[in-house]
Amino acid sequence: MSGTVTDSRPFDPIAAVTGHRPGGAGGGRGGGTPGRRLLRAWPVALFALLFVLPYSAVEVPGLLDGPVGSPGSLQLLSLCLLFGALASGYDLLLGRTGLLSFGHALYFAAGSYATNIVMRESGLPFALSAVLGLVFGVALALVLGSVSLRVTGIGFSMVTLAFAQAASILVSRDPGGRTGGEEGRAVDADRLPAALVGIGNTANLYWITLAFLALTLAVVHWTTHSPTGRVWEGIRENERRVEVLGLRPYGFKLVAFVVAGGLAALGGVVHLLLTGGSTPHTTSSDFTLSLLVMVVLGGSGTRWGPMLGGILYTWADQRLGDVANSAAVAGLPGVLRVPLSQPLFLLGVLFVVVVGVLPGGLAALPGRVRAARASSSARRGDGDAGAGAPDNDGREVPRAGGPGPDGAPPGATAPAPPPGSPSETTERRTP
Repeated sequence: MSGTVTDSRPFDPIAAVTGHRPGGAGGGRGGGTPGRRLLRAWPVALFALLFVLPYSAVEVPGLLDGPVGSPGSLQLLSLCLLFGALASGYDLLLGRTGLLSFGHALYFAAGSYATNIVMRESGLPFALSAVLGLVFGVALALVLGSVSLRVTGIGFSMVTLAFAQAASILVSRDPGGRTGGEEGRAVDADRLPAALVGIGNTANLYWITLAFLALTLAVVHWTTHSPTGRVWEGIRENERRVEVLGLRPYGFKLVAFVVAGGLAALGGVVHLLLTGGSTPHTTSSDFTLSLLVMVVLGGSGTRWGPMLGGILYTWADQRLGDVANSAAVAGLPGVLRVPLSQPLFLLGVLFVVVVGVLPGGLAALPGRVRAARASSSARRGDGDAGAGAPDNDGREVPRAGGPGPDGAPPGATAPAPPPGSPSETTERRTP
């Protein structure tokens, strides 16, 4: 009987492209130890903590201006969570499928402007207007994605940028007085539910944003672990091989484009509630570049990295302005005061430092810490293995398998002393 072990699992074409199967060599995910199962539950505990933050009166100096549960702090936290979700949705294109889109802001703005215009022009309630805005954003992503994905590589990036720039120009020209031009358009508060209007209801907006983040993470996790998500992984690794295996990458890329665009449109609706209006800045290419920086900062293609990058970037963007305008910076010499008084300069320096120190983004930090600990433990183990234990006279006795006397190979005996040496004379006198 041959000693060859055969794999009874069915052939997986995507595994042939990516080089691995889901769930490791066993083809499934084991339950692990109770400690590991408990460790996997940390996202639930984190979301539970985030849910109760509006009830907290704890102050975090340096991070927030007031107590965590104050309206100002909840507004900042809501924006951080919102952009963390947007970065996670954008990573479906960049990190999961390998598509660099420069027009993702278009679908975010489509959800915001469509909801606002429908609510003001038709008089429909907010809930129905939000649904129509989401449908419009998804339909727009489907139409423009079907055109953009006809080309690949840098051509795809340029086509998405062209569509976004055309939409930005259209919004700034205020056709029919519906977009508000460069000033944007405020939301009609009378059309909003009373629970979403006013500073006293900031906690409700915070919970809506938290729900949007949870929904986005759930959609991203479900799609990336589905058969379609595995094809996305194959397209990112080698699109030509996916074609050779008989799959059509165009349709799978269009699904990723539409899902990411739909999440962005829903984020635009949430942003409309948080900021109280639609702004033309959300249609610019700079907005998409900010999402790109968030993803790279956190770690492209990882589960939690884009979310962490979006949260950190948004917090720094909001808080570094206070540092730039502080008295400490104002008292510095001109050669330091001028650059440090620019929040974008500080944000750029932070980005360069993080990317330089952590090439894989914030998500790579735990792996680097584990690797450093393993390397340190290995060095200590090698040192302990090479050291011998002392005998009764205090002399070092080599360990089994270690080097022999005077660095001789393991198991070797000590060479005979030369004639006339003190040790040879001592041995002769010994009876």
